[in-house]
Amino acid sequence: MSFELGRLYVITDEGLIPRGSFCETVEKSLAGGADIVQLRAKTSPRSEVVALGRELLGITKRYGVPLIINDSPELMMEIKADGVHLGEDDPNIIPTRKKLGNGAIIGVSCYGSLPRGIHAERMGADYVVFGTPWATPTKPGRIPTPFETLIEAKTAITGIPIFAIGGIFPHNATQVLATGVDGVAVITSVFGSNDPERASRDLCSVLKGHPAV
Repeated sequence: MSFELGRLYVITDEGLIPRGSFCETVEKSLAGGADIVQLRAKTSPRSEVVALGRELLGITKRYGVPLIINDSPELMMEIKADGVHLGEDDPNIIPTRKKLGNGAIIGVSCYGSLPRGIHAERMGADYVVFGTPWATPTKPGRIPTPFETLIEAKTAITGIPIFAIGGIFPHNATQVLATGVDGVAVITSVFGSNDPERASRDLCSVLKGHPAV
């Protein structure tokens, strides 16, 4: 893996980012300091996602930041992106790694399941993502994950980065970082903002004030 994953992980959302300024908006988040971008486009036609992904890849390469594709190893390969993020219903890590090779970044959503996170590390994931106790408009009805789970995850999962996701903004990010997680993954706090560059910069300021353990 040729990238340092960093600490601020931004995830795109079709409902928050106007299609006409999609890449421009993502680039603003990068200018503000985002370290990783995930293209999450669940409702768009495949051809549109491929075209969008290839355009985004040109931008992320300029910033030296990895582009991760949500759910689909096949889309990742077609776009020639840097990695894929796997959820509960997506392919398993081992066949995905075999298909993509050792150079690909593979991330895994763990929701609130510590055993899933431990298993993901053992199977060769490059990072894992756990939820928080807070509600988020992009995942209505999700089950909250207590901070205790994040603390336990940092004790049990020691070889790869742990990100927290769900309702994280500059004003409450300190509470998440106090659990010891390596970084935060955000959607609304950056792409629901009128100024994605400033939103990213504000989150980066909080992250810098809480060095990774």
